[in-house]
Amino acid sequence: MKTRSYITAIIILSASASLHAASTTYCGDLKSSFGPFDYTNSENRSDLEVVENFHFTKNVEQLTKGNTGTVGGDLAYTLGTFPNHHRALMAFSKLVLRDKKLRPEGARYSIECYFDRAIRFKPNDGIVRMIYGIYLLKSGDLNKAIDQLNEANRLQPENANINYNLGLLYMKKKDYQKAKIHAKKAYELGFPLQGLKNMLSEAGHWNEPPAK
Repeated sequence: MKTRSYITAIIILSASASLHAASTTYCGDLKSSFGPFDYTNSENRSDLEVVENFHFTKNVEQLTKGNTGTVGGDLAYTLGTFPNHHRALMAFSKLVLRDKKLRPEGARYSIECYFDRAIRFKPNDGIVRMIYGIYLLKSGDLNKAIDQLNEANRLQPENANINYNLGLLYMKKKDYQKAKIHAKKAYELGFPLQGLKNMLSEAGHWNEPPAK
């Protein structure tokens, strides 16, 4: 199942670098009364629709209101049933960064545990690694973010979204050569946003003028 929309990194300089410093020692068994199911497997679409209709509504994804309880609780249920649910992982990350709580109200585990569980469940899901890298970037740990995004790129080297985000991260570290390599790859694969190209051009590391 393809991710429904591009997930792009927005660097948040004010995020606390300590947000991701959580233990993943007790992250629980993956088995549950319903699931776990693979978010990327189209055969699980009917189960996905059930979970999303009751727990991953538009309000939950936008972090405005829970559907069966708290926003954190509905996201936790979604991730308990679909551990590698890309959009739920992104939403959970945003909730943690917004509220500065590693384990939001209603959630059974911390943010680090939900990434641990997703990776254990589907080790070859590069999008999970990418989302994890974006979270680490926003929470201030560039080195760990690079590790996760490079692993995402190793798993899915032809993914435009992963290459774009990796380019943004190298741009943040002022490694313009690597940023340009991943930018060119992303654009060759059809990535639509021009922000990375414009940043490279303004830094004098792109051979085309910035997009208007």
